[in-house]
Amino acid sequence: MSRSATLPDRLRQIRQKLGGLMHSGTSPAASRLDDAAVRAAYARWAPIYDIVFRAPLYWGRNAAVKHINSLEGKVLEAGVGTGMSLPFYKPDLKVTGIDLSEEMLQKARRRTAHLPYIDELVAMDAGNLDYPDNHFDVVVAMYVITVVPDPVKVMRELERVTKPGGTVILVNHFSADTGVRAMIEQGLKRFADRLGWNPEFPKSRILGHTSLVLDFEQTLPPFSLFTLLRFRKPEA
Repeated sequence: MSRSATLPDRLRQIRQKLGGLMHSGTSPAASRLDDAAVRAAYARWAPIYDIVFRAPLYWGRNAAVKHINSLEGKVLEAGVGTGMSLPFYKPDLKVTGIDLSEEMLQKARRRTAHLPYIDELVAMDAGNLDYPDNHFDVVVAMYVITVVPDPVKVMRELERVTKPGGTVILVNHFSADTGVRAMIEQGLKRFADRLGWNPEFPKSRILGHTSLVLDFEQTLPPFSLFTLLRFRKPEA
């Protein structure tokens, strides 16, 4: 079968998947994010995740990797997903990836089987990391903090496993306070469990809840929808 003949079928499959993800029968109680909802959502996303998100998430991934490649040591990528960022790390880093979704991790393992600097890719809850205090030089969470049921708990865990003087990097969409975008985000909020993330999420939900010091902020394409936040863990 030719590529041109299969493309419409592939597009129909994507539309069907997206239709299922945005099914409007979600109840208000079910719309709350919890670990089970996140696992279920990303099991549905896994087959088409790269197709749908490779382009819109490119700038954030690229910006975060550039920051990390200017640093040294052991890196934890929390919420590594299908591992789209992993082939772009410099080879003298030692990279660990964790994710709640085993379906996403299976794709990440296939993608990185030839990369010697990948230390391990394991299923783990970012809010309950199975690593000792002060373990990693750099911790990064891309498009993760709006996914988790307890963002403050995750921020505290990211801080805990980072060495004093180390770096924590977040890339995420943070919601608008006013305007059309704020209205859209409010409307999408009830689909949080189907989407697998919380569309209404201001920066204030995570700032000031740890001792991490914000030392750099950058808005990112497309359309300044995403923001990179870089934190430093104090030496003391």
